[in-house]
Amino acid sequence: MLKHRGFPGRLPGTDFQFVIRRENRKKGATPITRRERFKDRRPADKRADAGFLSALIANFGDEPFPRGNLDAGRLSWLIGREVVAVGEFDPADYDQLLRVDMTAAEAAFPELFATDAAPAFDWDDTDAWDDDEADDD
Repeated sequence: MLKHRGFPGRLPGTDFQFVIRRENRKKGATPITRRERFKDRRPADKRADAGFLSALIANFGDEPFPRGNLDAGRLSWLIGREVVAVGEFDPADYDQLLRVDMTAAEAAFPELFATDAAPAFDWDDTDAWDDDEADDD
């Protein structure tokens, strides 16, 4: 499983995790399943979605990237809308290539693309994975 070094581990100041520490060797990768985002979701959940999408855009832009150690639960809120599979979709594959659909992302989260506003998230000052951290492989 590829570990995305430098990717934020969680939404700052919350327990919403963005990455997992190690792969599940017994059961395999947790499958990504599309979750419906209803209008009555809590503001904290909506902010976690926006934060995760912001981190994806900051790290990968619109280029394809492997799922790797990105959290399946967090990806499940965006899959099929703002995050799309590249090629045939295997929901339980750590090597699955994904891509941010920038048009859908801007339509769903316009605040992330506002040019006159301050950045919604400052990923330079977060608890990202440390490159010096011991590998858990």
